[in-house]
Amino acid sequence: MKKSQLLSCIFMGLGQIYNKQYLKGIMFMLIEIIALINIPNFAKAFWGLYTLGEVKFHYVNGRAVFDHSIFLMLKGLIAVLLLILVMILYIFNVKDAKNYAEKGIKRTSFKDVLDNMFPYIVLTPGLLSIMFLILLPIIFTVLVAFTNYSAPYHLPPRNLVDWVGFQNFKDLFKMDIWNNTLKGTLKWTIIWAFLATFTSYFGGLFLAMLINSQEIKLKKLWRSIFILPYAIPGLISMLVMRLMFSGPGIINDILEKIGLQRVDWLTEPLNAKIVLILINLWLGAPYFMALMTSILTNIPKDLYESADIDGASFLHKFFHITLPLVFYSTTPLIIMSFAYNFNNFMLIYAVTDGGPVNPDYRYAGHTDLLISWIYKMTVEQQQYHMASVVTMLIFLIIAPAIAFFFTRTRSFKEEDLIQ
Repeated sequence: MKKSQLLSCIFMGLGQIYNKQYLKGIMFMLIEIIALINIPNFAKAFWGLYTLGEVKFHYVNGRAVFDHSIFLMLKGLIAVLLLILVMILYIFNVKDAKNYAEKGIKRTSFKDVLDNMFPYIVLTPGLLSIMFLILLPIIFTVLVAFTNYSAPYHLPPRNLVDWVGFQNFKDLFKMDIWNNTLKGTLKWTIIWAFLATFTSYFGGLFLAMLINSQEIKLKKLWRSIFILPYAIPGLISMLVMRLMFSGPGIINDILEKIGLQRVDWLTEPLNAKIVLILINLWLGAPYFMALMTSILTNIPKDLYESADIDGASFLHKFFHITLPLVFYSTTPLIIMSFAYNFNNFMLIYAVTDGGPVNPDYRYAGHTDLLISWIYKMTVEQQQYHMASVVTMLIFLIIAPAIAFFFTRTRSFKEEDLIQ
């Protein structure tokens, strides 16, 4: 072992100072000094993460005294991440001292140190952002799934939160009301994501082919008309559609005027689901139309000319030329659109609010997706423990599926459109 490496093992920065990298050595030493000074704070944070508090809410001399379990969990989690970061820096400090000693190069100027450290300085804000804005919330959600953090008996600061292990997972899969809700919402979420994605996709393809056909005049005008639903803020369109399909809405008025009965569009489960699919088609088809218009114009015309010479029908050209080439270029977008629709909270919330009510479900209605069910459990019912469990399930379903299908698309593997 190099002497500088041994010194860095004993105390961060000593190896760098031995190698005459004074600025870098001082920086490493300051990191370890700060870590050592905060050992009591780390110990307290780890205690809070382990126990989630022991002092229940009470008053002492008119002053409220309590342990806030969730704050203790967050502090403990932050302490763990900081400790991991310090350990990474410690390992880097040892390797840096060893590598520098082996090179035998002595750079002591501030400019040289700055040049060497510049990539790490630039990457540090991004690394910290990932740790505390992405990794921290994910780990916190996972931890909450193993607690009883919920109203009314385990809601801080009045009450303490306890670790319960896998009890929430057992309840979700074994208790009938939770299990029925999970199965029902998961089934509808998958059906919804599939129908919402492919109706918009093929609706956009149909519009693009219709506008691109030689028989259609004023193509720019028709494109502008069909793109209007996408240009209008989506929430406005959703709220207007909700009013149109409501009981006293204009749709039922039109049905009455032509001699038909009123329809319970939003209060009957099947009708409500059909309405959601139609509204999503209205909102999503223009996007795919605009996308596929450019793709269709880039398809070599000699392919169609050769097909015409061979006497191919319209359907034959569509299924053997148009659809394969369009599908090839848009497969990654289909996958991402499916993932988006799987978690399309806004449309469900704005149009049906998850309704109509389903008495067999726990905190969910007939049209609730998993994501809107999570919203109701957190914001409306404060059942954070079960919401975290369902959130984990969504991640375990969506993340591997997207990674699997996305990496196996031809457009992902190949560089050229036509080989």
